[in-house]
Amino acid sequence: MAAVAVTGCKAEVGDGTGGAGPEPQGKGGSALAAVDALTVKGRAPKTGYARERFGTAWADTDSNHCGTRDDILKRDLKSVRYADGDCKVVSGTLAPDPYGGKDISFTRGRSKVDIDHLVALSDAWQKGAFQWEPSKRIAFANDPLNLLAVDASPNRSKGDGDTATWLPPNKGYRCTYVAGQVAVKKKYEVWVTAAERAAMKKVLGTCPDQKLPTGGNPTAAPSRFHAR
Repeated sequence: MAAVAVTGCKAEVGDGTGGAGPEPQGKGGSALAAVDALTVKGRAPKTGYARERFGTAWADTDSNHCGTRDDILKRDLKSVRYADGDCKVVSGTLAPDPYGGKDISFTRGRSKVDIDHLVALSDAWQKGAFQWEPSKRIAFANDPLNLLAVDASPNRSKGDGDTATWLPPNKGYRCTYVAGQVAVKKKYEVWVTAAERAAMKKVLGTCPDQKLPTGGNPTAAPSRFHAR
């Protein structure tokens, strides 16, 4: 069965082999250079933040009758099995987990797999999202560029940390991870703190050829959601 990944407005068909995620070496230009395009400001208060501010969790934003969580599981897991033919994922394998490097089995209802927001919703809220229209927050929360299936344990240690406060234990994935955060913040014009910017440049300085991921249809989100 082909895997289908939500792109925010359009559905994109994958090959069902898993492990895709946002393309780590896309054609989005240098991730290191893109850091300089991000706005630097202080962190705003968390006042007013709630998950509901970003819409219903895992909304079917592309109208393919599958929630975003299942779309990302279909994209990132291998050996996917469904309860209903092609949507509700009941089992599969995350091989390997990008954050820890281990293979993780997924079984619906007792899973050790989370869908992580590379840029946490709370972090985005404190760096500009509190000012956004609801539609933009919903797009952000369900954009596959910002979503990744990962081991629940390291993901929960991350919380709402940014690059300055948390990096994946798997050092071999850090350049890809930070490039993903840069791409998301650039697309949605989420600002960074000075400490965060320095941390991004430190990581990406070890891999100056790392490209920004391009995962998904670049025309999926309205143009006002992209960096100017």
